[in-house]
This record gives sequence, structure tokens and C-alpha cells, in this order.
Amino acid sequence: MTISKTDNTGRARRFVPAVLVAGVLVGIWQTYVVVSGIRPQVLPSPARVLTQGWVHRVDIAGHAWSTLQVTLVGFAVSLALAWALAIAVDFSPWLRQAFVPLFVVSQTLPIIAIAPLMIIWFGFGLLPKILVIALVTFFPVAIGLLEGFAAADREAGALLRSMGASRWQQFRYVRLPGALPRFFTALRIGITYAVVGAVFAEYVGATSGLGIYMSAQKNSFRTDLVLAAVAVTAVLSLTLYALTYVVERLVAPWALTKDAT
Repeated sequence: MTISKTDNTGRARRFVPAVLVAGVLVGIWQTYVVVSGIRPQVLPSPARVLTQGWVHRVDIAGHAWSTLQVTLVGFAVSLALAWALAIAVDFSPWLRQAFVPLFVVSQTLPIIAIAPLMIIWFGFGLLPKILVIALVTFFPVAIGLLEGFAAADREAGALLRSMGASRWQQFRYVRLPGALPRFFTALRIGITYAVVGAVFAEYVGATSGLGIYMSAQKNSFRTDLVLAAVAVTAVLSLTLYALTYVVERLVAPWALTKDAT
């Protein structure tokens, strides 16, 4: 599939309003800090956040790398569980009745209360952070897959059945490809939640990561460094979000073509 320059230009223009609004908000923020004379410990200016973030870039980068590793491992575990259970549920109506309500219940658990318990039960290692990320991201991915399987082309499925195709063949050639567009939509939601979940788990208790870095700087009244870490967290989320489009282009390019039209 070839992508014309016109398509790329059109997609780039979609970001112009967001960039303009963000620029205006940052300008208002900078102006307010300069005019009001508010203390940096309360509200630092964007220029100070940028400057101090650059000065402490080595420390922030090290913690960001730790957060990224935790995010990717935790989200990989969540994806594996979501795919396995979604496929099992799609093949069994009984499992659908048994598991789908549990999927919903998993989202009613208050992470702000569960995360500290994970630290108490499993310590400050990798496992509690993986569990928090899985709890946060499992539901949107699993439900996206289930809805994608259910929305598969019924006529194509009927045609394969009339030709003697097995249930697995119907799944492989119709239901699985048909579910990919919704899966990637759910993937984009899940990956942003994964970064937030990782930072929150680190904030509750960890030895490294942006969450523990923010907690330490908050206790030192370095609001500028807290906001610098927040900005890095946002960049990580946006980068991972953008990468899902790259993966989708490689795995399911027809979905992007459909969206473009």
C-alpha cells in the first residue's frame, strides 16, 4: 500500500489545532507566572520547568527508562492474557457468561486502594507493578477483542460454513481479521493507561521510575522537576500511542485505509 504526500499532509494538519491550543495555554501559563510573581515552589514557569528538566536530564532519563521497561513488560502480560481469554470466550458461550461479568468487575476495583496492597503483598519488585498495569489495561483490550470478534462478517462466516470450514478456520479467516481494527483502537486506549498505571504503581512504592522520582521531588518542594517528569510521562504516552499506528499499518493496513476514507 502506498501513501501519498497529500495523505501525509492531511494527517499532519489534524495536529495543528492541538498544537496551537497547547501553545496558547503554555503562553498563558508563562505570562501568569511572570506577572503574578508566584513562587516557583508553588507554580514554576514553563521556561523553568524546561530548563531544570534539561539540567537534570540524566536522572530523569534513567527513571523514564525504568518506567518504560515496566510499562512494556506489564502491558505485554496484559495483552497475552487478554488475547488468550478473549479467544477462549469467543469459542465458548459458557465462558462468555462466566468471564465477561468478571472483566467488568475488574474495572470497579479502586486502583488507588489496590496498588498499596500489591506492594504489601509482593514487595517493591517488578511483580506488583505488572499486576497494577494488567488490572488497568486488561479490560479495554479484552472487550475490544470480544466486540471485534462479534462484529465479524456474518455472510463470510456463513459462506465458510457452507464450504465445510471448521470453527477454527472460520475464526482464522473471518473473525480474527475482522477484529483487528477494534483491537488496535483498544490497544491505543490500553497503552496510555499502561504508562499511567506504571507511574502510579511506582509512586506508591518503587526503587526507580518516574513515579518514585515525582514523589521524591514533591517531598523536596521541587515542583519544577515534578512537572518536568510529568512532561516526560506525557511524551512516553504519546510516543507509544503513535507506535500503535505503525504496528497497525504493518499488521492491518486495511483498517487505516478504511479510516482514511
